[in-house]
Order: sequence, then C-alpha cells, then structure tokens
Amino acid sequence: MDDPAAAPLPSAPEWIAAFAARLGLEAPDEATVATLLELAGVAAHGSARTAAPIACWLVGRAGADPAVALATARSCAGSAD
Repeated sequence: MDDPAAAPLPSAPEWIAAFAARLGLEAPDEATVATLLELAGVAAHGSARTAAPIACWLVGRAGADPAVALATARSCAGSAD
C-alpha cells in the first residue's frame, strides 16, 4: 500500500496550475508570478509579513494589473496612507 505522505509534492507551477483550474481560471504566466512575488515582498517588508498575501488578494479583488499594483505598493511602502 502506498503512503500518500511519501508522495512528492508538486512544484509551485504545478500546484498553481491545478489550483487555477479548480477555480475555473487560467494560471498566471511566469512574468505575472514574478511580479506578484515581488509585490508580496514589498508588502511584507513595508509592513507585517501578513500584508503579503492580503496585498495579492487585493490585486485580484480589484482586477488590477500586477505591475501597476507593484508600483502602487512601492509608493506606499513605509506609509500608512
């Protein structure tokens, strides 16, 4: 009998693609993933680390372009505005 805990984890792109498919969405391309990760870094370093996933959620919720959102995050890093 196979141990499911011993199964290798999917790569991040594989997991993202599967998650996106289950949500009925297309997975983001590599450039978008890189931009979102950079946005998460700006949010996490400009505030508490928990700001990172919420910032990315806000981008999706707003339907904002990730690159524009990254520039916006950079402009408000360190400010409470």
